[in-house]
Amino acid sequence: MGASEIQVTPIGLGCWQFAKGQGVGGWFWGVLDQDTTDAIVQASLDAGVNWFDTAEAYGDGASEASLASALRTAGKKDGDVVVATKWRPNMRTAGSIGRTIDDRLHYLDGFSIDLHQVHNPVGILSTHSQQMDGMADLVRAGKIRTVGISNFTERQMRRCHGVLASRELPLVSNQVHYSLLHRNIEGNGTLEAAKELGITIIAYSPLAQGLLTGKYHDDPARIRTRPGPRRWMPGFHRKGLRKSAPVIAELRRVAASHGATPAQVALQWLVRFHGDVVVAIPGASKVSHAQSNATCLDFELSDEELHLLDVVSKPLSGLS
Repeated sequence: MGASEIQVTPIGLGCWQFAKGQGVGGWFWGVLDQDTTDAIVQASLDAGVNWFDTAEAYGDGASEASLASALRTAGKKDGDVVVATKWRPNMRTAGSIGRTIDDRLHYLDGFSIDLHQVHNPVGILSTHSQQMDGMADLVRAGKIRTVGISNFTERQMRRCHGVLASRELPLVSNQVHYSLLHRNIEGNGTLEAAKELGITIIAYSPLAQGLLTGKYHDDPARIRTRPGPRRWMPGFHRKGLRKSAPVIAELRRVAASHGATPAQVALQWLVRFHGDVVVAIPGASKVSHAQSNATCLDFELSDEELHLLDVVSKPLSGLS
């Protein structure tokens, strides 16, 4: 993970869906009971996943608590896995970082915070420099191990990197929207800056919220039964589905040659195409999703296959 000593598997587990329908954004996904959450976490662990990404905003602590409970049910203790969470900056000063860290640790119930991230760059009541200083103070106090950011631009990322460097600490990650259907970071300087500075890119929505599985192309009406705002997103409408159809066709062709699924191919492309710069955190609302995601590297795409997926998807960047 960046310039830290933390080592993570290329695929982690995103835990937004553990929000229990609570808090800011908790309504985006359906409500999972704890037994289902336990089974998803266990399946991820069984398949080799060693890290989990949650956030304060995912149910105001509900996701953090649910994750901690699932890890304990799986027999894990502090230090066995890598845990990442996030501080929500909206309408808060940087002083909130220090004031709320004990809440994060409370909900994580004995699991340390290996990576603490600023969830978005909306710094109305504090500057990014002040936020990085607040995070650095937590590292020095032994409350967290490393610092990351999320949704920050190239310029903002460079600024945060510089502030932490002045405190003799690395900025280890920037968590951003990245998939075969959303490749904006390749053209706006974010990816290249991350490579230059030794910062890991954590890709969220790596399956374009399900579009890259192909299931919505097979059954466009399926989106009407899904919770949250996806049903209104252009990529899920018939016009958007037609535009992304060439990518799905190529994913299916490649997947068939490996006995894999389009989703597995899409994930492997994401974490292999740029070397070890990019890791991904697909979510999972079913055990089968977790198993599929975690085993996406059980086969190997050829250089030609990686290239063809690059070519067919690049014109569609920003579709999801």
